[in-house]
This record gives sequence, structure tokens and C-alpha cells, in this order.
Amino acid sequence: MGAFEYQALAGDKSTRGVLQADTARAARSQLRERGLIPLEVRAVRAESAARLQLGGQGRERVLLLRQLATLLKAGLTLEEVLSVLIEQSEGGLIRRQLGAIRARVMEGQSLSVAMAEHPRLFPPVFTASIAAGERAGQLEAVLARLADHAEQREAMNRGLGLALIYPILLSVIAIAVVWGLIGFVVPRVVGVFEQAAQELPLLTRSLLGLSEAIASWGWLALIVLLALIVAAVLLLRRPGPRLVIDRWLLRVPVLGRLIRARQTASFTRTLAILVSSAVPLVEALKVSAAVVGNRVVQADVERAAAQVREGVSLSAALQDSAWLPPVARRLISGGERSGELAPMLEHAAAMQERELNSATTVLLAVLQPLLILLVGLMVLYIVLAIMLPILSMSQLLA
Repeated sequence: MGAFEYQALAGDKSTRGVLQADTARAARSQLRERGLIPLEVRAVRAESAARLQLGGQGRERVLLLRQLATLLKAGLTLEEVLSVLIEQSEGGLIRRQLGAIRARVMEGQSLSVAMAEHPRLFPPVFTASIAAGERAGQLEAVLARLADHAEQREAMNRGLGLALIYPILLSVIAIAVVWGLIGFVVPRVVGVFEQAAQELPLLTRSLLGLSEAIASWGWLALIVLLALIVAAVLLLRRPGPRLVIDRWLLRVPVLGRLIRARQTASFTRTLAILVSSAVPLVEALKVSAAVVGNRVVQADVERAAAQVREGVSLSAALQDSAWLPPVARRLISGGERSGELAPMLEHAAAMQERELNSATTVLLAVLQPLLILLVGLMVLYIVLAIMLPILSMSQLLA
């Protein structure tokens, strides 16, 4: 039985939804039995995940996982839970994907296999944990743990994004205002002084030269800048240049500390949720390698997975990973000796997240005044360049 998305007429109103049927013809028959006039009926395919909207994806995932865990714990069957989620879902794309997952479950597939067909909604870290929970008969507990993990990850991403809004907005507004002043306003104001038989101050002449350059070549410079950005994005998609840049980013004095803390927190948090869900360590390391964004970190984790498969301990396999802080390495080693690896990984992730938050707060506390000071200096430069000729002319008239 498959899932079909439909558009039908109910009186003079159009309605959309998802239903289960063997064929499109059977789906149309069900709609007519409900008193609806089918306009369009099409099968829901796994490829529709490729068109999933990015906005709100993390929040939708958290909500779905939390509802799955709660409803299964309440005693509902998996089919009933998925039906409830389809009815309550507000987004059309999410509803279609849930319909496809329900159809696959009714065909006899496991929940993890059905979810794996929609990797953007349920990445590998979630499907691997759910598969382990299904094997261990602890699906409800694993889903609740995954919901907590998704909430923490979403909160961290949201907090970092909100912290960067003010500096980015201030920088964009400052550049636009200064560009407009120098390129269009200053030439009309300072041009009056050129008619006077007086040599302009050096500061004013430099401002006029900059203004003429922006007025003549500004659009060309903007086009070149956009072309360089596009070229950089395309270059970063290639493994070689991306690896070089990621290695350099880890070594940058201030930014590198933030990146190392974020990558360590993401790696240890993901590995902790997988290990606590009874996922084998080698498989957990492979999934964790796919979650981290830095190619250097990814290569080190993949190498550690290969060494663990050969019998090496996790702490020894990560010994040469320079991005991993010593305290995290010690916690991993202690967790292996005590048999409490997952709690120690959780503790390491919490420590790195706290360090990331504190470092981000300090960086923004320094960056915001510097941006304001820089904008003030640019405005002072423009004001002085305009006022100096006025003061000079006033002295001559006096």
C-alpha cells in the first residue's frame, strides 16, 4: 500500500491531503466515497525529501520525535502514531513525507528504514539510533533521547545565529551608508569647493579621489566581488581546497578556538546519543564523521573508526587529533575504563558547549564596539573632509 497526495473539491472549496491506497485509481475511489471530487492524485515518493524547505526543518524534527516518543509510550501502535502525525502536520511537504513513511511501515519495513529514505528530515544519526532502538526493543526511550538531542542542537544553532544578527546587520548598514555618502552625496557637496580659487586640504582631496573611484568603478568592483564569492563557493565544494581551508580555520587564533569547540561539541554529542542508543562504536563513529562539518575533523574520526575496528581503543585512536581538547580526550579515556562512555561523552559535549557560548559572548562583546568605532571613524573622516575647506574659507573671508 502506498501514500498518495491529493487535491480535491469539497463543495466549492479545494482541499489537499494524503491518504493510503494500493493504486491511484483506488485513491480516487476513496475520495469519491468521502464525497470529494478528485482533481489531482499522485504518489508520494522518497525523492520529495530533496525539495524539503530548510526553514523550520530543525523545529519540525524536534516536534515529530517528541510526538513519536510520547504517543508510543501512551500505547498507540506505530501506524496509529504516524496517522496522528499526518493529521496534525501543518506543512504540506512534511505531511507528504510522513505519508510515505507510513506507507513503507505498512508494507513491512522498519521505521528506521522508512525514515532513511528522507535524509534531510531524518539524518543518519537519527535513523541509526532508531534502528538500534528497534533491535533492543527500546524505541520509545531512544526517540525521547533523540528529541532531547535535537532540541539541544537546535538551541545551540539558534543561539549562535541570533548572536551574529546584530554585527552582520550593523556591518551591512554601515557599508551601504558610507558607500552612498562617498559615491553620491560627497561629490555634490565638495564639488562646490573646487570652484573656489583655493587649494583643498589633503584629507578632502583623498575623499574626492575615493568618491570618483567609487562613482566610476563601484559597480564593476561589486560585480568582481560577487564573482569572487561565487568562485570561492564553487572552489570550496572541491575536496582538496576545502580540506586546506578547514585545516587553516582550525589554526586561526580566535576563530579557530570557536570552530574547535563547536566541532568537538557536535562530535561528542552525536557519539554520545549513538552509543547510549546501543549503536556499535564503529558504526557510531562513521555516522558522527558525517555529522561534523570540518573536513579535517571528519578525516580524523573516519581514521579513528578504522583503528577501532582493528581493536584500538577510542581514546588511543583519537590521540593524534589536535582539534580535540585534552579534557575531552581524558573524559573519553575515563569513560572507556569505567564502562560509562556515553555519560562521559555527554559531559565533554556540555563542557565544550559552555566554552563555545562563553567564547562567543566575549567575542561579540569585543566585536560590537569595534564595529561601532570603525563606523564612527569613517563618518569622522567624511565630516572632516567636508568641514576643513569650510573652515579654511571662513578664515579667508574673515
